[in-house]
Amino acid sequence: MTALSSRERMLHALNHQQPDYLPCCFMSFTALRRQCKEDLYQLVLAERALGLDSFLFIPASPRPERLDHPDLRGLPVRLHPAVETREWREDVPDGNPILHKEYTTPAGRLSTSVRWSKDWPHGNHIPFVDDYQVPRALKPLIAEAKELEALRYLLIPPEPVDLVQFEREAQKAHAFAAEQGVLVAGGWGVGVDMASWLCGFQNLMVLTHEQPGLVIELLDMIHAWNKQRMAAVLQAPVDLFIKRAWYEGCDFVTPKFYRDVILPRLKTEVELAHEHGALFGYICSSGLAPMLDYYVEAGIDVLIGIDPVQGTHTDMNHIKKKIGDQICLWGGVSGAVTVELGTEDEVRAAVRHAVEVLGPDGFILSPVDNITVDAPRTWHNIDAFMDEWRRIR
Repeated sequence: MTALSSRERMLHALNHQQPDYLPCCFMSFTALRRQCKEDLYQLVLAERALGLDSFLFIPASPRPERLDHPDLRGLPVRLHPAVETREWREDVPDGNPILHKEYTTPAGRLSTSVRWSKDWPHGNHIPFVDDYQVPRALKPLIAEAKELEALRYLLIPPEPVDLVQFEREAQKAHAFAAEQGVLVAGGWGVGVDMASWLCGFQNLMVLTHEQPGLVIELLDMIHAWNKQRMAAVLQAPVDLFIKRAWYEGCDFVTPKFYRDVILPRLKTEVELAHEHGALFGYICSSGLAPMLDYYVEAGIDVLIGIDPVQGTHTDMNHIKKKIGDQICLWGGVSGAVTVELGTEDEVRAAVRHAVEVLGPDGFILSPVDNITVDAPRTWHNIDAFMDEWRRIR
């Protein structure tokens, strides 16, 4: 077969066509990205220099620029101009300080408080949404139905200035991607993950049972906001639109709730991506098995983040047998456990097993979710990972 560009190889895998060889594309590579000073364009060049397949994600704003939504990549998250915010720190005798934040909107006030800890990465600032604040929250931002009207002022469409800036970036990105022969991806879409940040994980789980109407109204608000952001990114255009759904597995929601509430909204998002000629990627690395039929029904094109070690309900043989002929599978090896902590022999065995079970077609090999530790052992294992991939790909 004629050698393919990285983009062509990825598209072949995503569309269940036979590529020249099985692609290896790290879904996230923070250790290398930091070496590239958070520049995603330089990250693509560095990954290609290593021999990996790669993709350019847009908007490419690095994490340090996303002060109010560090874990939500994509377009800036803006508040309505009428919203005023106030933050303060409360020192507690013989205890860790408490950080407070208040949003004053035309529909009322919203507030949240978190217990500061030494590993808190935001100084005295509380982002709007962030993984870090959930386990430290003394009061989540949203706890009652009456707070939803005020929340509408915090979930507004992309600003015209952001759309203009993104259009310029998209032009630069497409020129770069064409020159380097790499895939262009965009996003992130968000749903239950956003609700979990706003309500807290445990609180949201309880609310789905005790106040389902509140949760449904909240998810409808997030869904409408998400589609506005999706539409802007899809105009770029992008080859692949990605939705983050780490908290949409059965560890967090019941299959019935997924079927009745999440699935109908997911279907419309997939349809929107397909209408713009983009494939739809769905990141979920745990709690997969009860949801597999729903992924097929939704029409997603690739399930990203299959972790056989850290994920629950992630038996790879079952996943491949159940959906592998209809949905591309991306992942196969635990990044945090196997690549960062394992031996070379364990890494090589994990690569062989992933390729044997999930390959050869409709599969993209990757550590899941991320490689974050920049240490000699990690890099040695990455070399072994890639060497084994080259040997059997």
